Amino acid sequence: MRAIWKGAIAFGLVNVPVKVYSATEDHDISLHQVHNADGGRIRYQRRCEVCGEVVDYSDIEKAFEEDGRTVVLSKDELKSIPAENSHEIEVVQFVPSEQLEPMMFEKSYYLEPDSKSPKAYVLLRRALEDTDRVAVVQFALREKTRLGALRIKDDVLVLQSLLWPDEVREANFPSLEADIRISAQERDMSAALVESMAADFDPAAFTDEYQVQLRQLIDAKLEQGESLDTEETFGVEAGEGGKGEVIDLMEALKRSLDRKRGGGDAAAAGGTSDDEADTGGEEDGQAKPARKASASRTAASKASASDTTASKTSASKATAKTGTDDAKPAAKSAAAKSSTSRTSASKSTASKTTGSKSTASKTSKAKPTGTRTAEKPAAKTTRARKPA
Repeated sequence: MRAIWKGAIAFGLVNVPVKVYSATEDHDISLHQVHNADGGRIRYQRRCEVCGEVVDYSDIEKAFEEDGRTVVLSKDELKSIPAENSHEIEVVQFVPSEQLEPMMFEKSYYLEPDSKSPKAYVLLRRALEDTDRVAVVQFALREKTRLGALRIKDDVLVLQSLLWPDEVREANFPSLEADIRISAQERDMSAALVESMAADFDPAAFTDEYQVQLRQLIDAKLEQGESLDTEETFGVEAGEGGKGEVIDLMEALKRSLDRKRGGGDAAAAGGTSDDEADTGGEEDGQAKPARKASASRTAASKASASDTTASKTSASKATAKTGTDDAKPAAKSAAAKSSTSRTSASKSTASKTTGSKSTASKTSKAKPTGTRTAEKPAAKTTRARKPA
């Protein structure tokens, strides 16, 4: 790291020389602008609107305009401001940390001792530790007088610049002035949801997904060129995202709790879908017989298909034995048997479907044993059809 500023902390009559370093950095991937027609880099020029010439940075001054009048301030004039020349971090107060509004925090800086003996630095650090307070300071940095908070992080003094009170906007939203009623059940469910998601904060557990996916997009573009398929790269359609649908609050809370509490149980029970897992009480009671009835109908369909295939095979064998002249009577006989078989299978399927529906109705009302009764006739019918 490179020091961006040197100065001293004025702790009463104690002077603590320090070097100031930026404690944070931007991890975003840097992108620049190009012309979409030919890929040419877009450059910004400082062009004077009076003479039209491109102006070098060294020839640029700052100005202030008010009521149609413009005041030009040279670099030397700006440097003459006393606060700009100050390299002192003045401790003004020691306050409890909870009294600082987090919204006022701006940027953080590490302070390193800038003397052969860091005793004064350690003394100030110990004073903050022993009193469990934060030092409120004032300092000047980059042409601006700033308010700051001096605190400790890992045995290092950290200076956090603060916004001035008039730089924090007041929140005034008429929609929040309305009388909104929250039921006791809604409060209980929201509290339960909070409790189910409670954990100790670990910053390392979170990832900047946008930057990861932007890197993924860049790598794919380098490899595939203009033939890039974003849907294949990310596995989703481009632009797909949340729709922001307005949903029932109680239903949203209930589904959220079910997902947190019952997600693992549902997967262990056979991988039920989200809709089945979120359905409660009576709906669960009706869902199981319906699935069994569907299974019965599927089995009947397979049995019917098996009989039809067997009939066609018999007809083919009969045709091969009797020759060309006898092929038609044999085919008619086989077709008749096949038709009879299909009719029988259809009747069996209809009776089983009726039995399944009756079973489903009985099961939803009282006993689950009705399903077993409905399955036994299916077994008998299958044995009866085997000779055909």
